[in-house]
Amino acid sequence: MAFLEIQGLQKIFRGAGSRPDTVVFEDVNFQIEKGEFVCVIGHSGCGKTTVLNALAGLEAPSGGVIIMDGREVSGPSLDRGVVFQNHALMPWLSVMSNVAFGVRSRWPQWSREKVRAHCREFIAMVGLAGAEDRKPSELSGGMKQRVGIARAFAIQPKMLLLDEPFGALDALTRGTIQDELVKIVRATQQTVFMITHDVDEAILLADRIVLMSNGPRAVIAEIVENTMSRDRSRHTMHHDPQYYRIRNHLIDFLVERSRTYQDPEQSAGHDPKHPPVVRPGIDATDAGAPAALAGEDGEDGDAMQAAVKVVNLR
Repeated sequence: MAFLEIQGLQKIFRGAGSRPDTVVFEDVNFQIEKGEFVCVIGHSGCGKTTVLNALAGLEAPSGGVIIMDGREVSGPSLDRGVVFQNHALMPWLSVMSNVAFGVRSRWPQWSREKVRAHCREFIAMVGLAGAEDRKPSELSGGMKQRVGIARAFAIQPKMLLLDEPFGALDALTRGTIQDELVKIVRATQQTVFMITHDVDEAILLADRIVLMSNGPRAVIAEIVENTMSRDRSRHTMHHDPQYYRIRNHLIDFLVERSRTYQDPEQSAGHDPKHPPVVRPGIDATDAGAPAALAGEDGEDGDAMQAAVKVVNLR
């Protein structure tokens, strides 16, 4: 059995009075291995956040089961750390106290000195050493989000759940925190489930990318394996020819194919219990080609990068 098993998950909102029920998603099935980073992408309304809330134990599914580390998820637990879209900090507490709140809940027997030393380690890990005594009102948006990440990591959960945590940040801050998250996850071997609308973010961070069809009655349409090297970075991954194949595949799904699963004729062959696993980065004709795009004179393919059209999916 995988570290996390989602089997037949369903969420239905019951209609009031004569209004019909709304089936947000049904028969959602996938697995996550220990130490794996999985991103989920899909249009608004497909139930991404509802799935994450079910994993966190914050929302009961209408059907199906979630099993993590051999035990059924039936409610909130410190085994699962959550970072929300907003920072969710307590405004009257300092950075240190916000992080310590979770740590004391996890290890109530620890002394004050041990709690503070543990918190300092994770505050420094997200680049906020020296800001321990500041209140949230004294921090930028990016710094607040780092505190939320530090708090989640500090309780050392078995799994980290991220609900589009960088969506409200500017591009430069977002890139900086992405880089820090990559370093922390690699150092801790943390298991991560993350919601994002950003295709490039998913390609940078994820080992696998789960694609959800449009709602209502959303399903897991495909699971995309990221075949690029795990040591990729924001600054270099566009030199890998696999990057464009994966990116084009994801955008094609979001723009065109995500809506076809609501058509019984077009989705007749889809088995939601066994969604197809695809590897669009691998091209059988040049699978042995070097990872970097290079011409005879050593050019690295910047012209191709410039030619790629950026699609805004938000």
